[in-house]
Amino acid sequence: MHGANSTSLTPRYFILNGIPGLEASHIWISLPFCFMYIIALVGNCGLIYVITHEEALHRPMYYFLALLSLTDISGCTTFVPNMLGIFWFSLKEIDFNACLVQMFFIHMLTGMESGVLMLMALDRYVAICYPLRYSTILTNTTITKVGLATLSRSILVMIPFTFLIKRLPFCRGNLIYHTYCDHMSVAKLSCGNIKINAIYGLIAATLIGGFDMVCISMSYTMIIRAVVHLSSADAQHKAFSTCTSHICAIVITYVPAFFNFFTHRFGAHTIPHHVHILIANLYLLLPPTLNPIVYGVKTKQIHEEVIKLFFREKDILSMR
Repeated sequence: MHGANSTSLTPRYFILNGIPGLEASHIWISLPFCFMYIIALVGNCGLIYVITHEEALHRPMYYFLALLSLTDISGCTTFVPNMLGIFWFSLKEIDFNACLVQMFFIHMLTGMESGVLMLMALDRYVAICYPLRYSTILTNTTITKVGLATLSRSILVMIPFTFLIKRLPFCRGNLIYHTYCDHMSVAKLSCGNIKINAIYGLIAATLIGGFDMVCISMSYTMIIRAVVHLSSADAQHKAFSTCTSHICAIVITYVPAFFNFFTHRFGAHTIPHHVHILIANLYLLLPPTLNPIVYGVKTKQIHEEVIKLFFREKDILSMR
C-alpha cells in the first residue's frame, strides 16, 4: 500500500448515500426540501427581477441584495437537484471530478454569501454614518470592484480544497454518507493523512467567516454609536429600521452555519449522524429560502415596488 501512488487509488466515482438511517423516509424528507428550493428560486428570481426593472431600487443597498440573491440561487442549485435525484430516483453515483466540482462550488458560494453579508453591513455603515457622502462613496464602479474582490477571495481560499482531495489515496471504499460532496466527508474516505485537510478547513473558515464576522461586528458597533447620538427617537428608529432585514439575514445565515460547524467538531459522538446531515442541508438551504421573504416583508421599498409592478403588469394584460 505504501508503494502505490494516489492516482492508482483514486475512485472513478463516489456513491452519495443520502441521509443514513432514514433511507426509508427519503421520499417524505424530500418534500419539504423541494418546497424550500422552489420558494428559494421563485423568491430570489423575483427579487432580482424587481431590482433590475424598478429604477427606484437602483441603489447600492439593492445591488448588494441582488448579488446576495444570485449567490443564493447558485448555492442551492449546486446540490438540491442532485439531492432530490438521490431521494426520488436513487441516482447516487457521482463522478470523482464532478464531486470535486460540486464540493468547490458549495464551499465557494458559501464563502461568497458570507462576503456579501459583510458588504451589506459596510453599506449600512456608510449610509448611516456618512449619509451625505453615501452616493459618492458607493458608486457603481466601487460596488463592482468590491463584488469582484469578494468573489476572487472566495475562489482563491476555496480552490485548495480540490487539490487537497486530489492528492489523497482512497482505500476505504467510495460510499459517502451525505447528500452532497462535502470536503471532510470525502477526505474521511482516504487512508492517507488528512490532518492538513482539517487544518486548512479551519484556516478557510477563519479567513472568510471569522474576518466577515469581525467586519460586521465593527460596522454595527459604529452604527450603534452613530444612532444613539441622533437627536430624536424617531430618527433613531428610522436608522435602525433600515438594518432590521440585514440583521435577520445575518442570523439566518450564521446561526445554522455555527451550529453545523460546532456539531461537526464537538458533537460527532453525541449527535446522531442523520441529524448532522439534516443540519448540513438546512444550513445551505435555509438562507436562500428565507432571505427573499425577510427582505420582501421587512423592506418597505421592495414591498411597495412589488405591488406597483404587480398592478402595472395586471393593467398591461387587461389592455390586450
